[in-house]
Amino acid sequence: MRMEQMYQEVILDHYKHPHHRGLREPFGAQVHHVNPTCGDEVTLRVTLSDDGETVADISYDGQGCSISQASTSVLTDQVIGQSVEEALKTVGAFTEMISSRGNVEGDEDVLGDGIAFAGVAKYPARVKCALLGWTAFKAALAEASASETVLAAVGTNAEDRR
Repeated sequence: MRMEQMYQEVILDHYKHPHHRGLREPFGAQVHHVNPTCGDEVTLRVTLSDDGETVADISYDGQGCSISQASTSVLTDQVIGQSVEEALKTVGAFTEMISSRGNVEGDEDVLGDGIAFAGVAKYPARVKCALLGWTAFKAALAEASASETVLAAVGTNAEDRR
């Protein structure tokens, strides 16, 4: 089986059987992102650990092409359980690969199934589709981190909000 065909199967599997789909509570932050060029959209929720250092959960709901929805599913698998710092590095590595027009191969050890989207980099019109969930996650992470920082400053933790 050719590598490209295997990657297509990974994308289709995540599209047909999405991981972590369905909005869950409690959550620390929620964002809604839309790709205006094609209409793909995602609502994404992030929950951080009580100390604000780890991505405890991500849930999402959305509609759109197989690339946008599968990419969001892959994102959740990759970053849930990672430290915030490591999750941001993973997002950075995916963004670099997908924005490179095929010049950056990506590291499977960092990206996991995200490496399946390497071929998308050659199609600029699809790059925004692949990045939709990842940019939403980054925005939700910033919002959740800011909330945790504010709560810590006033002496309240995440458990007190639930």
